[in-house]
Amino acid sequence: MIRLKGHLICMTEAEAQTVRDHLPEHIRLTRLEPGCLSFDVAQTDDPLIWDVHESFRTRDDFDAHQTRTRESRWFEATRQILRDFRVEDLPD
Repeated sequence: MIRLKGHLICMTEAEAQTVRDHLPEHIRLTRLEPGCLSFDVAQTDDPLIWDVHESFRTRDDFDAHQTRTRESRWFEATRQILRDFRVEDLPD
């Protein structure tokens, strides 16, 4: 299993609004991907920061998610927003 944990960190309210505008569709599409076990993005007490937790069955599933995301409207809209993520390979 592959697990990603971390934060999406906005610098301005405009960036935060971009996340709010695009996040529901990004979550919906990701949860439909083969191998997606969980995908949760939740705003923290700080309105400019989101907690991100995701897990995928295999490294190939995770890599396919990364490829799809890089070609998505989500990434196009949010590419400038800071991401602070850790990716872990967990034993089966």
